[in-house]
Amino acid sequence: MSKSIQPVQVWKNGEEKQANKFSLILINDDLATNANFYYQLISSVVDGENESSQMVADGNCAMSGDDYLGWDGSNDAAYSFVAGKLNLVIIS
Repeated sequence: MSKSIQPVQVWKNGEEKQANKFSLILINDDLATNANFYYQLISSVVDGENESSQMVADGNCAMSGDDYLGWDGSNDAAYSFVAGKLNLVIIS
């Protein structure tokens, strides 16, 4: 699952790339105090019926403390949290 984001410029291998998709995976949750997410910023281009995608940046983001305690466990809330940490604007 991925979300469309307002395009952002990413520096990769000496070139500027544009990311327009955001993917998120929960990699660890202790069910009490913290969760860790793996994210990817993706450049996706649609040409007619064909779509090509390339990961242009990735990393990890941790949620803990009041953020974790206030998290309802939903995907949308997780996406919103990590997008906020990365200064991304989700558009769908």
